[in-house]
Amino acid sequence: MSVEYARKGLLGVLTPQANTTVEPECGILMPRGYAAINARLTSDKKTIEARLVDYFNTLKTACGQFSNAPVQAIAVACTGASYLVGRNRETEVLRDIEESRGVTVYTAATAVVDALRELGARRIALASPYPDGLTAKSVAYWESHGFQVTRVVSMPIDDSHFHPIYSMKAAAASGLLHQLAEGESHLADAIVMLGTGMPTLGPLLLANSVSPVPVISCMLCLAWKAVSIVDPLDTSLQAWIRGDPWRGRFEMQQYPEQETPGP
Repeated sequence: MSVEYARKGLLGVLTPQANTTVEPECGILMPRGYAAINARLTSDKKTIEARLVDYFNTLKTACGQFSNAPVQAIAVACTGASYLVGRNRETEVLRDIEESRGVTVYTAATAVVDALRELGARRIALASPYPDGLTAKSVAYWESHGFQVTRVVSMPIDDSHFHPIYSMKAAAASGLLHQLAEGESHLADAIVMLGTGMPTLGPLLLANSVSPVPVISCMLCLAWKAVSIVDPLDTSLQAWIRGDPWRGRFEMQQYPEQETPGP
């Protein structure tokens, strides 16, 4: 493969149509030598749940947006669809696309599953930005993979913005983790921040500096999985959790140096 800005690996990312978080976080998380190109999952369905299922039903067509770009994997940056269609349907659709395109295809949810298994985690606590119904579906999904959900903390839904999840602030995400820390999250082997629309990078750095158990997010796992597919020896999940491969880029984005005024 010869791609100027992706000498090590090129990832194709499918992002829900109004999601404003995936591309910025992916750009920060991907190490030097790796790059991602983005395509959008679109639907005209009226409810969040109907759109999520529609995304999955049209997933194979959506992958066609990458045409013959030399992507080495395709990541579906949407977890809600996985919860609604379930483990079996998800596996079936991903396998079909892999066979037709000849590359690994995975979802943010399956990347989390892989990360939890890498950590040896069986009991998990969840920080959820979803309404109750979708949160319940997520619990069933994790249980279908053999995990025990020990505690769930959810964010109250605010419909006053353009989207109740994508408009969330990092402080709100940190608040969910703080609520878990006040409870019995020590009974879990890991804490998972659900969704790809909730901003997670700042909260992850803060939480993992004090948490007795690893705190991971769907976007962190999505990027880690991409690198591990290309070069399994080029990454360590524990290093990703600490922020070693991406902390500097995050801090530069959050706190850029002041430009020196010209004469």
